[in-house]
Amino acid sequence: MSLETYPFDVSELLDSEEGVAEYLRLVCEDGSPAEIARALGDIARARGMSEIAKKTGMARPALYKALSGEGNPELATIAKVADALGLKISVAPKTKASGAAPESIPGSLPLGAARSRHDDAA
Repeated sequence: MSLETYPFDVSELLDSEEGVAEYLRLVCEDGSPAEIARALGDIARARGMSEIAKKTGMARPALYKALSGEGNPELATIAKVADALGLKISVAPKTKASGAAPESIPGSLPLGAARSRHDDAA
């Protein structure tokens, strides 16, 4: 008797906002741009590609191609898809492998510090 296998489709498991957010967070942490695009495609399939196509104003075939991991979508496409999925794109500084806080970025202020427009003139 042989073992029967079935194709795995992660989109079938993305049934909660928390699951979607955690999946995308993990892919963004260590994934390549192609893997991130593919993850957005997985989420779009889970939510309904036709609905995402309507919200973005893009054709379904173009979305499938851009989010396949084989395409090379522009940042504008990624932003449109994220918005249509109810997600936002944000950037955070990398942390050291040890988990320590990142060193300050030259010209940046500590968290919570405000900069006035007069600081640059001084």
